[in-house]
Amino acid sequence: MNLLVKAVRWLYNIYAMLLFVLLMLIVFPFVLIASFMGPVQGGNAIYRICMLWGDIWFPLVGIIHKNIYESPHDKKRAYIFVTNHISFLDAAVIVKTYRQPIRALGKKETAGVPVFGYIYKNAIVTVDRDNAADRSKSVRKLKAVLRRHISILIFPEGTFNETGNALKSFFDGAFRIAIETQTPIKPVLFLDVYNRMPYGKLFTLTPGKSRAVFMEEIAVAGLTLKDIETLKQKVYAQMEERLLHYGVGRIS
Repeated sequence: MNLLVKAVRWLYNIYAMLLFVLLMLIVFPFVLIASFMGPVQGGNAIYRICMLWGDIWFPLVGIIHKNIYESPHDKKRAYIFVTNHISFLDAAVIVKTYRQPIRALGKKETAGVPVFGYIYKNAIVTVDRDNAADRSKSVRKLKAVLRRHISILIFPEGTFNETGNALKSFFDGAFRIAIETQTPIKPVLFLDVYNRMPYGKLFTLTPGKSRAVFMEEIAVAGLTLKDIETLKQKVYAQMEERLLHYGVGRIS
């Protein structure tokens, strides 16, 4: 029986991966065209194309996504979204969660992946975390995005949370940008991504539910750079409390 279950799981993952690639290849010509429309209009168009990709791929692999709004959410406003990061599936879930113009901050290395990398680098703001000059350049790009009234998404943990706890410690970046641009922070929780696809393991994708929780926005009006640590700890505590509320606590 175990061998049968493993065989079915492998076949499912091969199917999901092939479908992932096939759909990427289908949308790629449209992404290529949109990339010539400029970083703002073109970037927004590419994100909409990625949303369409997600709307097809997720149901075909049996993952049913749902957004939960704990407070009213205005899609026309610009926010700094901060989200927990614990699965390779996070990147795909982004397009099912954020249904508005947005630019995520992502690792520069991923841009080297054929086809996917081209879509990736034209839809997000890339950063080389080991290069101080590149980090500064990425921050300037994120601020420019906000000035265009487009939201940004930052994973404040920086990398996968492998601590076993609900969250790992946060970096300052998202909170510094929020204060410097006076842009409200909107925490969003990915509840089921680890269950759908644990980090560090291949061929472990499983069908099932995928939920994202939009928490109440956190205002930063009047805060200064001296308040970064306080703001960071406030957001951390609220996100941790809600993750525990939804039963996403210690992960082993």
